[in-house]
Amino acid sequence: MAGGFAGGGAAGGRAEFYEGKITGYFILACIVGSFGGSLFGYDLGVSSGVTSMDDFLKKFFPDVYHRKQAHLHETDYCKYDNQVLTLFTSSLYFAGLVSTFGASYVTKRRGRRASIMVGATSFFLGGAINAAAMNIAMLIVGRVLLGVGIGFGNQAVPLYLSEIAPYRIRGAVNQLFQLTTCLGILVADVINYFTDRLHPWGWRLSLGLAMGPATAIFVGALFLPETPNSLVERGHLEEARRVLEKVRGTHKVDAEFEDLKEASEAARAVKGTFRNLLAARNRPQLIIGALGIPAFQQLSGMNSILFYSPVIFQSLGFGSSAALYSSIITGSMLVVGALVSMVSVDRLGRRFLFIEAGVQMILSMVVVAVILALKFGHGEELTKGVSTVLVVAICLFVVAYGWSWGPLGWLVPSELFPLEMRSAGQSVVVCVNLFWTAAVAQCFLAALCHLRWGVFVLFAALIVVMSIFVIVLLPETKQVPIEEIWMLFDRHWYWKRIVRKDPKYPGNLHQQHQEMARA
Repeated sequence: MAGGFAGGGAAGGRAEFYEGKITGYFILACIVGSFGGSLFGYDLGVSSGVTSMDDFLKKFFPDVYHRKQAHLHETDYCKYDNQVLTLFTSSLYFAGLVSTFGASYVTKRRGRRASIMVGATSFFLGGAINAAAMNIAMLIVGRVLLGVGIGFGNQAVPLYLSEIAPYRIRGAVNQLFQLTTCLGILVADVINYFTDRLHPWGWRLSLGLAMGPATAIFVGALFLPETPNSLVERGHLEEARRVLEKVRGTHKVDAEFEDLKEASEAARAVKGTFRNLLAARNRPQLIIGALGIPAFQQLSGMNSILFYSPVIFQSLGFGSSAALYSSIITGSMLVVGALVSMVSVDRLGRRFLFIEAGVQMILSMVVVAVILALKFGHGEELTKGVSTVLVVAICLFVVAYGWSWGPLGWLVPSELFPLEMRSAGQSVVVCVNLFWTAAVAQCFLAALCHLRWGVFVLFAALIVVMSIFVIVLLPETKQVPIEEIWMLFDRHWYWKRIVRKDPKYPGNLHQQHQEMARA
């Protein structure tokens, strides 16, 4: 757990003296906090299914509905190419990337728990408006409110889980966010499968049920403890120690509490938090955590499959029910991947999962592209055998993403930032993530229409770049206390040449203090 290393001094180094055990209170906090991911997951799953439902398309997008029924050569890849339809999906993410900066203020000034509650409230209102929508304008307003909810939730939940967890199991605990996201997707896929049969209002039920997880999260958050990091950061030292003792199940928390206080004191001395992201000493966090990983997480092509899996399967010749059933399979693979990652991330490490999954995802996309290039796009439905191979290839892609870029895309950035920049850094992470999420959502169907099978080759090429990025620039962070992450960059073959040039770099300050002490 312990707070991130603060830029103003060499806090930390006491990790070997941390004590504690896994308590029931800690488990409860993790379960309730992690369910913030279910908001994100449910929306990913439900919106992808609803946009393929005939009743929904007839009411709001009749042109797409009529094009969907056609079996013409020129519409095989282009049945769903409609910018207003994709705006229904992407408007949520544009709203989320804007709202995350407001979430940064709330998270820093009012605490992680407050942001989670604000997000749940906004998500509830968005679900209610979408369920009652009578026109496209109501749909978009509802989506914007859902986006605000996701902006707050995605900003606060990864921080909450990383801060509440003992550092030795921080990876597994943080990935509860991804697990609940995957479970939300799977639940939404199952709901869509059944509501598709409820004519003509089944889509309203799918959208309206978003109010369920939002209510549960808000009520659960009322009983959720604030993280000791946040309490110390806001000056509530006695309460912070009391919560830390309760979460750790011991009164022997002196070492960890001292690290928190030192990190907080140095954090308060830092001015211009967002501006400090540009400092040389924070260049690794900026490039890897704030820009690279969140962008690559979306450029992998995974969210295109999540958004549009029923649409993709229908475009590939699957019937409506078969397409929704296939999306349940891919949703299940995502859950399996998340469970594998939780078990292995603190043993095998972040880099291993990134690299192995990269190879598997590249091969899967190549298989999909080759089959589509040879067998699809001639106005005929694919044979059962070819369709099966496509589903298997997509499932292998999804399960690999599920144990790599999915969970690690949130875990690794949450580990990298020092305490004084953690809220601001996480806001940039969420902003970049949602920007690329929205961009990919808005462009994918048009890209599928114009690039055809080449869009999957494009994703394969991007995954090659992503894997090289990890191999070259990302140090291994498994079982390293957050307040000692900066030391990894001090030893890294490339980053050490950059961070050491900054006079305010912690290693330089520590060396200066030692020289002054000797003098």
